[in-house]
Amino acid sequence: MIEKSDLNQFDMLIYGGTSAGVIGAVQGTRMNKKVALIEPSHRLGGLSSGGLGDTDFGEKSVIGGLSGEFYSRVGAKYNKQEPALLFEPKVALEVFEDLVKEYDIPVFYGERLREKKGVTTSGNQIESIEMESGKVFKAKIFLDMTYEGDLMAQAGITYVTGRESNSQYQETYNGIQTATAVKNQLPLGVDPYVIQGEPSSGLLPSVNPAPENQDGEADNRIQAYCYRMCLTDVPENRLVIEKPNDYDEREFELLFRSIEQGEKTFFKFNGVPNRKTDSNNDSGFSTDYIGMNYDYPEASYLERERIAKKHETYQKGLVWTLQNHPRVPTEIRERFAPWGLPLDEFVENDHWTPQLYIRESRRMVSSVVMNDNHIMSKLPIEDSVGLGAYTMDSHNVQRYVDEKGNVRNEGDVQIPIPKPYPISYRSMIPLEEECTNLMVPVCLSASHIAYGSIRMEPVFMVLAQSAVTAAALAIEEQISIQQVNYQKLSQRLVEDGQIISF
Repeated sequence: MIEKSDLNQFDMLIYGGTSAGVIGAVQGTRMNKKVALIEPSHRLGGLSSGGLGDTDFGEKSVIGGLSGEFYSRVGAKYNKQEPALLFEPKVALEVFEDLVKEYDIPVFYGERLREKKGVTTSGNQIESIEMESGKVFKAKIFLDMTYEGDLMAQAGITYVTGRESNSQYQETYNGIQTATAVKNQLPLGVDPYVIQGEPSSGLLPSVNPAPENQDGEADNRIQAYCYRMCLTDVPENRLVIEKPNDYDEREFELLFRSIEQGEKTFFKFNGVPNRKTDSNNDSGFSTDYIGMNYDYPEASYLERERIAKKHETYQKGLVWTLQNHPRVPTEIRERFAPWGLPLDEFVENDHWTPQLYIRESRRMVSSVVMNDNHIMSKLPIEDSVGLGAYTMDSHNVQRYVDEKGNVRNEGDVQIPIPKPYPISYRSMIPLEEECTNLMVPVCLSASHIAYGSIRMEPVFMVLAQSAVTAAALAIEEQISIQQVNYQKLSQRLVEDGQIISF
């Protein structure tokens, strides 16, 4: 056990109790390092315990190491011999809590980095971080495992948000993408104006004029967020979703007009065990709250909470509308009517997941920026610390009026990849002149569209284990993270079951 006098001094300090954060803490403990995990909320696991129970993986065989062990432990909870990639949020949470208990990992719940001046540096090293509570933590190496990259940003690391132009990294699928946005698209014939056919009445909420730039050019917009809704149709375990107090019918005018043009889908009922779902975006008007998250990456904590609450109101409003609104045809209302929130999930949060799906926020810029040439195996990576295997996937970024006067969605890119690809060690570490003791395996160095493939929960766990392994080697040899010998690192990763080549 850690002595009370040493409580806030560690070999490694992991900020963010996401799936990556927990796995990183386990790896550090396995390597006999004193590790602490700080989680700003009161729940571990991020999206993996927050509703994303229908795992995005691409290729099962490349999920190695502790990431693979996590899914095997989930499978064991269901008395299965094989890993489970479909699971309930509460079961994932139980596995994360099991890991923390088994490895006696100190977790500091409800501790959030001071919004300003939360990171103290000396030269190109972090000395300590301070929480809003006033607690100060010191460590030899810090790891930012959050979806937002707040520790990274306060440490003065170079990062970007939004979409780069194709020309910046000689990519094909970055920047504005009207031509590729064919999936999750609105039906043709949806009028964009408040009063149909009258431009003088103004545009409907979330609809922009035509894009100001051409396809492939950069902008600062962010792909849409949503909550991965866990729903059930089991009456004795179901809480009916009521009409939100701040429900705004204007937000659903596009939904009504889409229905009039033949749309019937709206969101998925992807099944997870025990008659529950991982309900994700699926169609032109769905759970993605398009265009309402642009400020999130750089927003204050308070403003982020407001943005998240607006997303919750929107999605609950969507479900209520599909179940109850008279402008929704009876057939659709009857199909959605049986579904509500499971009473045995998220009991601490009125049965609604507290984890907004931050598909993309800040992205570090380091000596290697993963881009779509790496993802498509056109450029080699010689310092692999794990493999990505998912389609290049960006959700829609905006709605606009096309040249025919229809509302269209823009930004949806879903490009299959030829095979699993390596992810560079250097994409997880800052430039040496910026910081020598910070690792960033979640908000890593990648272009917008490359990040769209990398940003999957199994991959984050893989990268977290690899990052912590490198951190442990750096501590043992008293060197910077940039000086870690890749041969030693890769040897240890393979010994620990990581899959770094395909």
